[in-house]
Amino acid sequence: MLEKLKKDVLNANLMLVKYGLVILTWGNVSGIDRESGLVVIKPSGVDYSELRPEDMVVVDLNGKTVEGTLRPSSDTPTHIELYKAFPDIGGVAHAHSTYATAFSQAMKSIIPLGTTHADCFYGQIPVTRKLTQNEIDTEYEKNTGIAIVDTFEKDHLSYKACPAALVAMHAPFTWGDSPEKAVENAYILEKVAEMNVISFCISEKTRSDPMDKALIDKHYFRKHGKNAYYGQK
Repeated sequence: MLEKLKKDVLNANLMLVKYGLVILTWGNVSGIDRESGLVVIKPSGVDYSELRPEDMVVVDLNGKTVEGTLRPSSDTPTHIELYKAFPDIGGVAHAHSTYATAFSQAMKSIIPLGTTHADCFYGQIPVTRKLTQNEIDTEYEKNTGIAIVDTFEKDHLSYKACPAALVAMHAPFTWGDSPEKAVENAYILEKVAEMNVISFCISEKTRSDPMDKALIDKHYFRKHGKNAYYGQK
């Protein structure tokens, strides 16, 4: 079942390691088959070096395991909430990468300071609200996903233009049209967060002074949308 997607999800999980985005086994990538409504995700707590395509777990959008002998990632309910709310995404990634997680822990959004940010993310990368005690005690992972969705709805943000969110006091989630693209966005997010921290150290002014909107628009829309002209046709 979904053998190609299993291979794609495995390869995307291995990309987390390749790009230095994970600590131990603390990270996961999933992919969804929209036709069947089934999600393929990494099993919980299994070392990346031991993973095989057949280890990937298939679940439905209620979180019930459809195929697989291993327990799915503990973050599966978060992934499912994102798939339900963001209908055009095909993959979700989560990792505790150092700099992006630091922004999550500090509960600070990542503001656009330069064109590296604008090439991928249109506007600031938001941080979610804190979860309530009740949300933590009951369906914590599901409520994490709901908090991400709430943030985008409350702030009128586009999940396509900003394929990332910082979960308060936790870590980032990213998404894309495929599992591989979700990991690519996680890598760019981590580098952007690192650049921001260095920029803050160089100049206090950058902490509250985002880049000009005209430059944001130029760099984002030369890679995205109908008038994009970056790369080959």
